[in-house]
Amino acid sequence: MVTVIGGGIAGSALAGGLARRGLPVTLYERQSNGSGGGAFLFIDDRGHRALTELGVAQEAIDAASYPVTGGLAYANGLGRRGTTTGRGHRFWLRRNLIGMLGDFVADSGVKAEYGTGIADVDGFGDDLLVGADGIDSTVRARIEPERVTEYAGDVVLYGMTTVPVELPTAPATLHFFAEMPAPGPPVSTLGHIWRPGDPAALWFVRLPRPALTGGDDLGLRPIDEWAEDILAATPTNRALLETFLGATDAVHVSNARNVPLEDAAAPNDSVLLIGDADHAITPAAGVGARDALEDAHAVFQAVTTGSSPAAAMAERRQRILADRAQAQAAMRRSAG
Repeated sequence: MVTVIGGGIAGSALAGGLARRGLPVTLYERQSNGSGGGAFLFIDDRGHRALTELGVAQEAIDAASYPVTGGLAYANGLGRRGTTTGRGHRFWLRRNLIGMLGDFVADSGVKAEYGTGIADVDGFGDDLLVGADGIDSTVRARIEPERVTEYAGDVVLYGMTTVPVELPTAPATLHFFAEMPAPGPPVSTLGHIWRPGDPAALWFVRLPRPALTGGDDLGLRPIDEWAEDILAATPTNRALLETFLGATDAVHVSNARNVPLEDAAAPNDSVLLIGDADHAITPAAGVGARDALEDAHAVFQAVTTGSSPAAAMAERRQRILADRAQAQAAMRRSAG
């Protein structure tokens, strides 16, 4: 018997994959309609490979997302530019990803208890309990109370236009622009993606500043509350931002937070953590969903082959740390 706490990306993928192999799985999710949050995200070929190997049909992936055919484009305020072709990146609205995974859970025979929160990890009596309950994980708070979230230094704002827009940038391309008036860390980062004929363009801004007060996630806020700060932090892209601001009613506002892996307790084969519950990193990295899916796949393989889920997650942590070091080195080269 496997119990999964949290019906987000990692928890739903793992629960559905195990149930499709005939294993008894119970999934608890405190929200009545599955885990929400976020606005949009990108997943590369590694994440999609994990999805299909867990049993998600390629047709379902294709129907719920679209390929980033223009690749990734980077520029900064010092005039440096670069492009990559991407690695099988696809664009997802988070609600579409969660909806697809919800169908996967339902079709796989998982015993899903939506609208049911879990206050403790005792009393389940199962072979394995998996905490996949996000950055504010109840499971982590019970088994590693000293490992708490850390503010990453940025407030992140996600926007979605209410009407289609035509932009001077390349379509179906993930654009990043780092506002850098002088050598050093960026004073803001703007990202966006759009396609001709789509009902909305998606954009985000990261603002390095003191953490929000009154809660880490303010949810949707009227655009007028943040328009002045956004424009002041991104003067190089004022015309582009004015287009977004004029066609956007509200932005989702939150503190970017990390869950540190340093000094984390070793995973064990009774209770373990996956996804953001174990190693969340600021959305600027753009790989949180892939990491969550690869966690789910690693635990799935361990359970279905009779090997150690704890060992699988220990290996995953080493891969994640190596990936982060490589990404940070690439960012330093780009900034230079």
